Amino acid sequence: MDTIRPRLELFTTDHLEGIVTDALRILETIGVLVENDDARLLLRDAGTKEREGRFALTEDLLHRTLATCPPRIVVCDRDGNQALELGGDAVHFDPGSAALHILDPDTNRRRAPASTDLAHLAWVTQACTNIAAQSTALVPSDVPEPIGDRYRLVVALLNSTKPVVTGTFAKDAFAVMRDLLVTVRGSAQALRAKPLAIFDCCPSPPLKWSDLTCQALIDCARADIPAELVSMPLAGATAPVTLREMVVQHCAENLSGVVIHQLAAPGAPIIWGGSPSAFDMRFGTTPMGAIETMMVDVGYAQVGKRLGLPTHAYMGLSDAKLVDCQSGLESGLGAVLAALGGINMVSGPGMLDFESCQSLEKLLLDNEVCGMALRLIRGIGHGSADQAVELVRQLVELGSLLGHPHTRANFRAELLTAGPVIERRTYEAWESTGGLDAAARARAEVARIVARGNPAPPADPLAEELERVINAEAHRMGYSALPPLR
Repeated sequence: MDTIRPRLELFTTDHLEGIVTDALRILETIGVLVENDDARLLLRDAGTKEREGRFALTEDLLHRTLATCPPRIVVCDRDGNQALELGGDAVHFDPGSAALHILDPDTNRRRAPASTDLAHLAWVTQACTNIAAQSTALVPSDVPEPIGDRYRLVVALLNSTKPVVTGTFAKDAFAVMRDLLVTVRGSAQALRAKPLAIFDCCPSPPLKWSDLTCQALIDCARADIPAELVSMPLAGATAPVTLREMVVQHCAENLSGVVIHQLAAPGAPIIWGGSPSAFDMRFGTTPMGAIETMMVDVGYAQVGKRLGLPTHAYMGLSDAKLVDCQSGLESGLGAVLAALGGINMVSGPGMLDFESCQSLEKLLLDNEVCGMALRLIRGIGHGSADQAVELVRQLVELGSLLGHPHTRANFRAELLTAGPVIERRTYEAWESTGGLDAAARARAEVARIVARGNPAPPADPLAEELERVINAEAHRMGYSALPPLR
């Protein structure tokens, strides 16, 4: 059946070429500040000019490293099945990371998350059929901060089969996190063949790579684990206030990451992503739900596609503090625009308050938003010329098509069935079951999911080995005990 996929584009081909040209000029004339010794050595060996820690990247070097980047990345789940195909216009969603707070459903106020909240988040994500990946989306307050990045990954691997979007908080964390992933796959070679995780690597605006994030970028490249560039220019503060120039700066920062990454390991998988933001001059805040933020996201993703790279953005999230009308309108608009923009990895469902808070109830509601966005980009199929005429003729004769073979054969694929958090019954039926609003329905559904327990526990040998690795790391770091993992 012939189908036209709806699309959103904010730049013409000429516009894109101009943006990339400006970014190349910035990197060649202004350069990028690099604080990591390994990266400096790579850049020096590549013949780049250095002045006071800033490296001037030539157009030739940029084009050579871009040419070695793979245009498509496949990421598999814990069982080894393909879960994500990043490239082209494929669209997938994940909850984003890493929030310092969780919205408590009992008090309707944010609080510090615990390790149990992290497990429950994985359970809810597992239940969300329209969210393809999980993420280490909370920072648990009952886990020592220096080991938090490793602990979060173990919890994710023990409580969901979905691939993980994660990141490091310390330079020595990557080796242990890689060992955890290897433990699941069985060998480093198997992990290279079937990646299980994506690591965020964030340059600092403007045009800087810190020691930590640069090391994560290099470590990912050498381990052949997908790295996700997350450039974060802030309009009017750490980037120009005009959106086009903001996209140019984003392009320059990400291109510098591509160079370092590909010099470390040509051909390693890398994703063109980010988390830029508008700036609210009244409050000094960074609204992720602002339309300008979403426009920059869609625009820089267009640049990434033009360069032949898989893409990522933080969208489908809200700056609201509660699961309310604002959270719905900002998250819904963002998810739809991301899907229309063909952004491959969309982080943000469940997030509130400028990426600082996660809500399991919002995550369930956003799962419905994601389903609608994915249905939208499937478009409307165009059948044979005579089909509509014949179906309407039979409708007139029969009075209804409810039991018709055409209806039975097509309604599940054609009509998206909403989950229990979406209200589509009559008023009387809704009122008879308590007259709950969307947030209350989501609270009840989260409670049901949590009450069922871990929906995807790994086999005991794997669980025990994951626990052994993290407990050994805790012992190495001087911690006698961690919160129970199971």
